[in-house]
Formats: sequence, structure tokens, C-alpha cells
Amino acid sequence: MQRVRRRLAAVMCADVAQYSKLMERDEDGTLDRLKAYRSVMSALTERHNGRIVNTWGDAVIIEFVSVMEAVQCAVDIQNELSNRNASIPDMTRMEFRIGINLGDIMVEGEDIYGDGVNVAARLQELAPKGGIMLSQSVYDQVKTKMALGFDPLGPQQVKNVSEPVETYSVRLGGRNEAETVQDASNGSGTADEVSGKAGHPQWDKDTQAVANGFEKARRWLRAQPRRIRSCVVMIGFFFFLNLVTSGLSTLWFVWPSLPFAAMLAWHVVVGRREKTPSGHTQRGE
Repeated sequence: MQRVRRRLAAVMCADVAQYSKLMERDEDGTLDRLKAYRSVMSALTERHNGRIVNTWGDAVIIEFVSVMEAVQCAVDIQNELSNRNASIPDMTRMEFRIGINLGDIMVEGEDIYGDGVNVAARLQELAPKGGIMLSQSVYDQVKTKMALGFDPLGPQQVKNVSEPVETYSVRLGGRNEAETVQDASNGSGTADEVSGKAGHPQWDKDTQAVANGFEKARRWLRAQPRRIRSCVVMIGFFFFLNLVTSGLSTLWFVWPSLPFAAMLAWHVVVGRREKTPSGHTQRGE
């Protein structure tokens, strides 16, 4: 019997978003694309000194000694797969969700176990399609060392983990507008360039706050399951119609929004519990 050892490691978990739907539409094509994309992931993993621990179905677990290598590998994977998806119709695109955690793991032979792995798997479930979700331990190691943007999404309660997990989304494709406004107000650009209103620092401050709030809300919504996003979108749609037709003098949007608000409340309380026996989220969320 092999002895169980412990060590600190960066663990990446990845799986394909809406894999079951892709298989239903085109089983042979989906399997061929999965093999091709896994080949890309394998090559990038080797380049960043990682080790593919396990694969089952559409999922992958990868172990890294370096946290920075793990994050950079994830970014390279998402960028490369995004380039490949650009020439593929939307309905057949294969997009991975990636979660990365730095934690203590148990090692038995070639397999790894423990909370370090469990948290990475839960982060992967929270990640949006084509996105990367980090734990606090990973973020603390890379936030000042990598030329990436990060969006804090706050603590998330996840299955089989007693304490809420602080989560951060990696901003792929460069810095957003909110950070540009922040840089300008700090002296790296002029207020005129950002707002067009020189001599109005309070206006710049308010604009920055609104931009930051909007961006955080957008990132939070993208990280939610599709059923939650759908409820929020429908409530927002009725509010928009209310605003256009009646202004805010009559708030009639509340009544058609009630069923969606009830579903939203239910999903928030009970959500993310539809798991497979292996702990994976049911496909199609």
C-alpha cells in the first residue's frame, strides 16, 4: 500500500461548459474537438511545468508547483482556445471554465485529494464560460506579480467547504474602462481625457464609482448559473419597459417581475445543489 503524502500545490480544475448540449448536437464533432483542445492544454501544461493528474469525461485536473505558472497557463489556454473558437459557429463552440486554488493536498501515487483540490473544483463551477476563477490564496500570490486585471467577486458558499471562499475573476483581454478612469484620476491621464469635464473632480469621482459598480455587477452576473442570469435579465427587462413607458411615477414592473423574483430567491437559497454523484455541476447550467 502506497503511503499518503502531503504537500502545498497550485491545482487547476477545468471542464467544458454545457458539454451535454454539445454532445447532443454533434457527438462525433464534439469528441474530436475535445481531443484537439485537450492536446492544446497538454502542451501548454508541459510548457508551464504542470502535471495533468486526471481526466474524466470533459474534466481535467492539473497540478503546478508554481502559482504564477498555473495562472499563466490558464490564461494561455483560454486565449488559445478563444482563437480556435473564433472560426466556429456559436452553437458548437467548446468553452472551458477554469478554477485555480493554492492549498494543501494529499498525494497517493499519481492521484491528489483534499481541500486544495475540492476548492479548485468548486471555483471551476463558479467560473463563466471561457473564464478563470481564483481563490484568495492564489490572488494574494499573483496580484502584484502578473500583468493581469482581477475582479473581486466576494465570498461564495460552496458545497463541502465549511467556510465561504473568497473569489476573484481574471480579466482576460486587458484592463477595463473603470481602471482607465481610476488611472486618470491618479495622474496617469487627465480628467479631460476621461470625462471631458476639466475642473470637476467630484464628477470624475462619481463617474468612477458608477463604472466600478457597473463592472462589478456585470462580472458577478456572468459568474452566476444561467437560471439566475435569466431571472435577473427578465426583471431588468420589465424595469426598462416601466422606465420607458411610465418613468418612475408608476412602478408597475413589480407585478410581472414577481414570478422571476420568486425564482431568483429560490435559486439563490437552494442554487448550485444540482450535482452529479462525483460532485460536478449538472451540465447545461
